Amino acid sequence: MVALTLPENSRYKDMPGRVHKAPAGARRVKTFRIYRFDPSSGERPRLDTFEIDLDACGPMVLDALLKIKNEVDSTLTFRRSCREGICGSCAMNIDGKNGLACTTAIGDCKGDVGIFPLPHMPVIKDLIPDLTNFYAQYASVKPWLQTRTPAPPDRERLQSKEDQEKIDGPSACILCACCSTSCPSYWWNSDRYLGPAALLASYRWIVDSRDEATGERLDMLEDPFRLYRCHTIMNCTEACPKDLNPARAIADIKRLMVERRH
Repeated sequence: MVALTLPENSRYKDMPGRVHKAPAGARRVKTFRIYRFDPSSGERPRLDTFEIDLDACGPMVLDALLKIKNEVDSTLTFRRSCREGICGSCAMNIDGKNGLACTTAIGDCKGDVGIFPLPHMPVIKDLIPDLTNFYAQYASVKPWLQTRTPAPPDRERLQSKEDQEKIDGPSACILCACCSTSCPSYWWNSDRYLGPAALLASYRWIVDSRDEATGERLDMLEDPFRLYRCHTIMNCTEACPKDLNPARAIADIKRLMVERRH
């Protein structure tokens, strides 16, 4: 697996930043080093240090971020919503790995905790990446049921339990972008390579027995970049917080491409 951008990376070691000490008397102190950048300010990025008293903080990295924003520095900016690993909003690079702040335990982070926005994405502010292109790529695979035959007049479009199981996994994707932003091929070719998340979504509809646009979906992916920039590095599968396997889905799409030619 290709390593992601680590907090210990030498280009970050000497990055200037502000230091916020823990309250006097704190016994269990954890240090968080958080990337700060506001493009509109004209200032260069910095790495701020926050010492947090774990006895006065919840167990998850998101709890620490909320404590910092609520009690130490209200200008710290990040996305969050459900706190249950469902919405994908709080995806970021934590301790060198892409993940969800709400499901990453502080206790699992060794030493100082480095927190950065998802790698190789434009930064709107602090820990918020610009996902405009990511969502446009998702929309480009037409992630909805496409049919030509009329729906049955007296029931839904049904499928077997076995067919349903084929889409159960891919349907669980929460579009957090952890997989795509962990992929070196996506880093260098995100303007043309769709990336693991969009391709997983495409696969979900390609294998749906109720969908009648399989040929068109495969035609859309028949391109040197959209699909075939995947080199099976497996970072996407390693990074997925829902334990999905985008790499396997991409390999299955490639297999279907070969089968339709013969």
